[in-house]
Amino acid sequence: MEKWRATSRHLLRHFSKDLFDRRMSPSFGTFNRQLSSVATTIQRNPLFSSINSDDISHFKEILGEKNVIHDEEKLVTANMDWMRKYRGSSKLMLQPRTTEEVSQILKYCNSRCLAVVPQGGNTGLVGGSVPVFDEVIISTSSMSKIVSFDKVSGILVCEAGCILENLVSFLDNQGFIMPLDLGAKGSCQIGGNVSTNAGGLRLVRYGSLHGNVLGLEVVLANGTVLDMLRTLRKDNTGYDLKHLFIGSEGSLGIVSKVSMLTPPKLSSVNLAFLACKDYSSCQKLLLAAKRKLGEILSAFEFLDTQALDLVLKHLEGARNPLPTSMHNFYILMETTGSNESYDKEKLEAFLLHSMEGGLISDGVLAQDINQASSFWHIREGLPEALMKAGAVYKYDLSLPVEKMYDLVEEMRIRLGPAANVVGYGHLGDSNLHLNISTPQYDDAILAQIEPFVYEWTSKHHGSISAEHGLGLMKADKIFYSKSPETVSIILVGSYLLPKSLCIDIVLLLAFKSISMTKFP
Repeated sequence: MEKWRATSRHLLRHFSKDLFDRRMSPSFGTFNRQLSSVATTIQRNPLFSSINSDDISHFKEILGEKNVIHDEEKLVTANMDWMRKYRGSSKLMLQPRTTEEVSQILKYCNSRCLAVVPQGGNTGLVGGSVPVFDEVIISTSSMSKIVSFDKVSGILVCEAGCILENLVSFLDNQGFIMPLDLGAKGSCQIGGNVSTNAGGLRLVRYGSLHGNVLGLEVVLANGTVLDMLRTLRKDNTGYDLKHLFIGSEGSLGIVSKVSMLTPPKLSSVNLAFLACKDYSSCQKLLLAAKRKLGEILSAFEFLDTQALDLVLKHLEGARNPLPTSMHNFYILMETTGSNESYDKEKLEAFLLHSMEGGLISDGVLAQDINQASSFWHIREGLPEALMKAGAVYKYDLSLPVEKMYDLVEEMRIRLGPAANVVGYGHLGDSNLHLNISTPQYDDAILAQIEPFVYEWTSKHHGSISAEHGLGLMKADKIFYSKSPETVSIILVGSYLLPKSLCIDIVLLLAFKSISMTKFP
């Protein structure tokens, strides 16, 4: 055992030094992102080739002319993220229709040293789905077929480019539901959801994608197709490698197909919009809901008064469900069950008891699907409202429930009247979306936010990315949530797979973070 440990330490040092030396060469080109309190210098590897006319001709032979996009105007959207914070300069976007075409593309790019970046619906919030420099964009949008669906087991197999909302509609017609639900469901794709391990609104009921995804088909950087597309709930034959790719953000390969377990659609859905006087009441209400409504509780979202006020001012069609007065906190609580009269009676009794106990100040139960949709519109429309309000600094954090709102309050004290600090998120699974809204981006304000928000999160044993991923925004912040030893193991593991040239950015930033740490 001691011999193995010594060998392990040697390998860590060997791989770390080898990768670090190659990626930190002073001859690299540089690129600065002024999106953190200290500018991040990102270096373009001079070994990466640039696209030429022969490359474009080759891709047209594989994909056909219409699926090879090199018109600058058509590339503008693909080069920019949804937040309009990150912008690349790619000269080429490829739209493969099959796994084989993805494989041929990556095999060729690997042989030519062409950097690539996979892109799904491009709804990410951390700059992970757009080029950093001039990488070839590989879009999965044309891979949108449903391969199979088993009505007995509820197992869905589909291609990576399927839009989440389309899958929701398909399953609804089959009497099933997607275990994943996001505000961006109209644009996001299942391959991107899996690659970022997206959480969403109903994780409290159905769990994360690590539990719902049964299998994957992935194309590695050298074009090798890794077939892990199982439809079995039990398979203990060695390592379950699919989990390496769930949440890997495309850094290990491109997800091309997904098999997923989907639950049956239940007939009884109830939604309540509630007001609470303070955050302590929100916590107590959550605990009471888990105890009293455990088997039917399917969502438990919270937002503060600043969040609701912002939505009412900037989101079209938003109406206050409790118009008589504004409250400090609001809860959106959903139950899903199979017995409509029993479930509603149980929920109403719970709400009455909670109101009598002082946990709820006011509330309303949705009477029909239209009213329920208007309630969800408030919660799901918050990102859009924040964008319309001006500049926004977004932080997706996982924290102990009792500490979540302490950070919001500390940020308000820290920033004063210079910013509108908004707190909302998935209270049921301890996920805070901290948003700081200002008229325009300001380096002085950013310096007050970062690295304080990451240090505070680390101090309270939280995660700097609950569900959005690291992307370009937080790649060099990984050590706030992971130890240097853990990061080294992650990178050693990734080094053993065929390397995608586009991910050197993420690995470089992570190594930049741990390079100053001495290992025992």
